Amino acid sequence: MHKHKTELADLETPEIAAGSVDGSASPQATNGPQVVQEPNSESNIEAGEPVSRAEFEQIKVERDQLLDRMARMQAEFDNARKRAEREKVEFRDIATGNVVDQFLPVIDNFQLALNASGNTDQLRSGVALIVKQMEEVLQRMQVTAIPAVGEPFDPRVHEALGSVEREDMPDQHVAEEIRRGYRLRDRLLRPALVRVAHNSKQTSE
Repeated sequence: MHKHKTELADLETPEIAAGSVDGSASPQATNGPQVVQEPNSESNIEAGEPVSRAEFEQIKVERDQLLDRMARMQAEFDNARKRAEREKVEFRDIATGNVVDQFLPVIDNFQLALNASGNTDQLRSGVALIVKQMEEVLQRMQVTAIPAVGEPFDPRVHEALGSVEREDMPDQHVAEEIRRGYRLRDRLLRPALVRVAHNSKQTSE
């Protein structure tokens, strides 16, 4: 009997040794397999890792390169804007110069007409020639006069100054042209200033 108890004591000794030093059972022995917890990665990120001097210098160089690139892009944009404005002014000056160059002969003829000595009929015929010359210049520039007298009144190209009683013309047709209108190709430069015929005979019928 005593021998049997001694054998049991010998069997329990390794189990106690597998626990804590003071003989208490380890958590693994009492509660089953122990779950090993990994370090919290977020806490490590929040704490931050020290940046080396080489990494800091590299980041600084990249920042300086980016700022330099932005400054050069801004300078290129400013230069392009100034160049576009300069070219716009030059183009406008060239276009204006071409127009003025075509009208210079007309001005010359006006000056000759003013210096000429003649009667009223001669002066009138001279002015008529100058007007014809000016109309030819406008035609070369694709500027055409808007038809007015005898045409149906069109508010898109005609501006009515008033109406006149005319039984010899259809109602709501242009009877008089006060100021000629012009268009550049299909674009209206200014409407024709007109008086519109009012035919009471047609309206009463």
